[in-house]
Amino acid sequence: MAQLKTFPSSYAYPATSPSLHRTVIRAVVRNDTETEISESKKVSGLRGKLNKVVLAYSGGLDTSVIVPWLRENYGCDVVCFTADVGQGIKELDGLEAKAKASGASQLVVKDLREEFVSDYIFPCLRAGAVYERKYLLGTSMARPVIAKAMVDVAKEVGADAVSHGCTGKGNDQVRFELTFFALNPKLNVVAPWREWDITGREDAIEYAKKHNVPVPVTKKSIYSRDRNLWHLSHEGDILEDPANEPKKDMYMMSVDPEDAPSQAEYVEIGIESGLPVSVDGKRLSPASLLAELNEVGGRHGIGRIDMVENRLVGMKSRGVYETPGGTILFTAVRELESLTLDRETIQVKDSLALKYAELVYAGRWFDPLRESMDAFMQKITETTSGSVTLKLYKGSVTVTGRKSPFSLYRQDISSFESGQIYDQADAAGFIRLYGLPMRVRAMLEQGI
Repeated sequence: MAQLKTFPSSYAYPATSPSLHRTVIRAVVRNDTETEISESKKVSGLRGKLNKVVLAYSGGLDTSVIVPWLRENYGCDVVCFTADVGQGIKELDGLEAKAKASGASQLVVKDLREEFVSDYIFPCLRAGAVYERKYLLGTSMARPVIAKAMVDVAKEVGADAVSHGCTGKGNDQVRFELTFFALNPKLNVVAPWREWDITGREDAIEYAKKHNVPVPVTKKSIYSRDRNLWHLSHEGDILEDPANEPKKDMYMMSVDPEDAPSQAEYVEIGIESGLPVSVDGKRLSPASLLAELNEVGGRHGIGRIDMVENRLVGMKSRGVYETPGGTILFTAVRELESLTLDRETIQVKDSLALKYAELVYAGRWFDPLRESMDAFMQKITETTSGSVTLKLYKGSVTVTGRKSPFSLYRQDISSFESGQIYDQADAAGFIRLYGLPMRVRAMLEQGI
């Protein structure tokens, strides 16, 4: 009989939306295979011997098959780990039964939503990190917070290895493993997709039947998707041809802009030191704020991106991303900086943001370079406080107003009317000095 021990979260979320009133769960599953697992510790598997492995677990076909594969090939105890990063409660339902049926000795579920938003998403937002002009790094930011939690769980349960279900063609294998290396280089890493003979879904189903693992009965999506509180990505099927337009029914977080309300909606984002803190004057926790903006932006068709990107492993891939709340926040924070940062600072910040995004995309979250750049971003945005008002209408986000107590904009200086501080006659001398190099070059070419 499975035993489920539940421990309530110690964090009290302020002004939390109903969808976030869930308990942080550490589920410990004991099942009839435990004795068998204990005996297996005495025997090496087909590929070697490990004591205990923490597996990044979703409950889908692939990770359900990895559990018995690890036991068979490494003679180890398997602890399944699932992180709640806002992928939706449906994906968390029934995990206890699935883990038990697959042969896992424990299932650990942790709610990482607030940590994900405050410690990973918001630093990228403050830095203005965008990969290859479009991608707002939804999956890239989620992998290190999950991998860090796996390292913590491995320490808690005394595991000597960690495992993931990433394929050998994608970026995620790099993101997981660089985090493992950075936080605990002693851990062994097992990546079944780089080792086993399973080549597709049918092979996985056959392996599951052979090892008496119930095959998930959920309908197989034709797309490969990744969802968290920041975004939803779509890859595969017709998207593999960059010439194909995405189907209308593919999208899940946002309505088609053509079907969005004909009445525009205004939203005010409050910002303190480069980070959002409120929506329409209501202060919210980071995760609650993002969840609310996802809902608002989604109903107006905000944040759809279709792009071909360069993967870290060398190939190009086509992906479609839905980031409604994130698109609103990026627009707001960047706009407020136009008031609070001077020209040179904005130019340097924008140049560093490109490298920052590249590091995050490549899985180097815990690299000292990114951490040092983050300290710079935190320092220069100390005065980026105020609010920005945005107009949402049929897929577009338009800035309609911005204000800050630290604004460098002075109406008495910028006005076309005469002012005390700026004397227009001074411009003549400035232009002569500023244009001197061009004038000298022209004089040389013309023999003057």
